Amino acid sequence: MDRNAAWGLVCEWTTSPTLRKHMLAVEAAMRAYAEHFGEDAECWGIVGLVHDLDYERFPSQEAGHPFRGVEILRAAGYPEVVTRAVLSHADYSGVPRESLMEKTLFACDELTGFIIAVALVKPGRSLAEVDPSSIQRKLKDKAFARGVKRDDIYQGAAEIGLSLDEHIAFVLRALQQVAESLGLGSAAAVPHPSE
Repeated sequence: MDRNAAWGLVCEWTTSPTLRKHMLAVEAAMRAYAEHFGEDAECWGIVGLVHDLDYERFPSQEAGHPFRGVEILRAAGYPEVVTRAVLSHADYSGVPRESLMEKTLFACDELTGFIIAVALVKPGRSLAEVDPSSIQRKLKDKAFARGVKRDDIYQGAAEIGLSLDEHIAFVLRALQQVAESLGLGSAAAVPHPSE
């Protein structure tokens, strides 16, 4: 598997910059966890990168997500370890999460989106402004980022054997490492309101 080819496939099927950034965020979290767990960072990263490549065109179970994406990946020659992980990140797919990679993909999917949502409401729209406690506070606010499945975030941390606090801190650090590519870089250039 080649990361550049995977990115090319994502770009072929996804035009939305926001959705592309989501997949880049999940890739970053997956790579970081692979290194943490002593696993294959390239494979895990590619799984994170391609997991939602069909979502723009097929955005629901009824429309075919992630089944259509798996068809695309199989046609492109991706191995079963990748396609199975992509299927398993959707509870309704009928594919249970068994491997650590599958469980980690599920754990990172909703949380990366939530962390990005928290960064976007900060004055400088920067991941540098986000800390684990602000993420925890926003999780308790049911009106904030209503579309995020909070139960999936809690369940994901449990499935990979981490406390919610540990999982949030780990994924936040991973995203902060790629903040520029996510458009959520340093807030240093943002003038203070008093200036």
